[in-house]
Amino acid sequence: MFSRVLSGSTIGVEGYIVEVEVDITSQIPGFVIVGLPEGAVKESKERVLAALKNSGFKIPPKKFTVNLAPADIRKEGSLFDLPIALGILKALQYVDIPEDFLIIGELSLDGRIKRTKGTLPIVSDALKRGIKNFLVPPDNAEEAALVDGVLIFTPRTLQDAVLFFKDELHLEPFSVDRDRYFEEHASYNVDFSDVKGQESVKRALEIASAGGHNILMIGPPGSGKTMLARRLPTILPRMTIDEAIETTKIHSVAGLLKKGGIVATRPFRSPHHTVSHAGLIGGGSYPKPGEVSLAHNGVLFLDELPEFSQKVIEVLRQPMEDGIVTISRAKQTITFPARFMLVAAMNPCPCGYLTDPYHKCTCTPAEIRRYHAKISGPLLDRIDIQIEVPAVRFEELRTKSGGEPSSVIRERVERARKIQEERFKESNIHFNAHMGEKELKKFCQLDEASENILKIAIEKLGLSARAYSRILKVARTIADLEGEEHINARHIQEAISYRTLDRENWYMRSIEF
Repeated sequence: MFSRVLSGSTIGVEGYIVEVEVDITSQIPGFVIVGLPEGAVKESKERVLAALKNSGFKIPPKKFTVNLAPADIRKEGSLFDLPIALGILKALQYVDIPEDFLIIGELSLDGRIKRTKGTLPIVSDALKRGIKNFLVPPDNAEEAALVDGVLIFTPRTLQDAVLFFKDELHLEPFSVDRDRYFEEHASYNVDFSDVKGQESVKRALEIASAGGHNILMIGPPGSGKTMLARRLPTILPRMTIDEAIETTKIHSVAGLLKKGGIVATRPFRSPHHTVSHAGLIGGGSYPKPGEVSLAHNGVLFLDELPEFSQKVIEVLRQPMEDGIVTISRAKQTITFPARFMLVAAMNPCPCGYLTDPYHKCTCTPAEIRRYHAKISGPLLDRIDIQIEVPAVRFEELRTKSGGEPSSVIRERVERARKIQEERFKESNIHFNAHMGEKELKKFCQLDEASENILKIAIEKLGLSARAYSRILKVARTIADLEGEEHINARHIQEAISYRTLDRENWYMRSIEF
């Protein structure tokens, strides 16, 4: 007796179809799964047999051979439980299952169908291959229904699935209004108006958001660096439906989707400084997305930047440039998207109080130099804005209002982004931060006054050579925020003020000998 049921799995963040073939013979009783199954797939035979028995189905003592094709791709996860169980029942002629249905789902021992990872990319890929009917766990219904043009059915138990295919149980296709559903979930629970004081830092964050610039905040403990970083996604442009689905795919594969079923707000990822290479970039025996990919279309926040292992943070350089992460293993190479905005924070010295007027720094000059040396030049070269975050004064804490709400700031950011979209519509560049030398020459031409200011800054303030192009990019964004076609001296002056760490020994000037 033989049967075939369609299922699916993922490679990276893309889905592919898996044919679940079941062969039953009158040999010595047994149950074997072939097709490169990993641990959770091999264990599915115990879950499947228990679920079949506890759902009231009598399974004869025969030899069951399950093949997961294509057999040369390793299969992982528990999503094959339901298709294997239904494949067995189909082979035993309990039920007939059309081959235009794709089925995924984990089974509990009592036959309940439980959620799985990767539902959205599997459904999306299967639709491209002409499959429109899907049987998925109820907890994955909203995620699957985000794909237009599919019919999603969600039985709660194995027995319900069998009755559905026997036309003894009616299930309405699950559907959502994508636009309304997206709007309902596109809200934040924090706002820039929560932050009191720090107007200059808010301005820097607005510029960073408008131009897609990476930013580093330097200030003493308690100055509000983390609070400001957590509110940065609220002033970034609203996510589009396509961006939301792209981001949701990554979170689906990682198993991080919540009940909502869609990532409708800009992701904010804040890994601890003990994170490993694989945790930050992605990897493992069977590569999974790391923090840089989970932050795709959003913000990656590295608090206490010098405390991260230097070898770990150095691996950020390539994804910051390319917007992707490629992980190579002996058997496969997988690419994950990783277009994120880096926000980093650090203290000005090991004790944290070098620039704090209310506390005395206890660090030696040598300790401060070693602390700053942990951040390499190549990484710093990819951070356009570096700004000091001063300690908040008592008078600012006592104010009742924190200033402009995120919605007002976001409107200005979106207007600036639209200018950039028009500017770069003929290229693959999206933001000012991604401009190369060709674009700098074309879109960042300076008048004589601006040239002189920049020359003085480099010569007198000790700004590094690598700061030159960064200043031009930030100045271009400042001009866009003001709706100016050309960069002027005022824009250059403000951009120069955001190069704190490029000034020679800026931190040594605060030390009292």
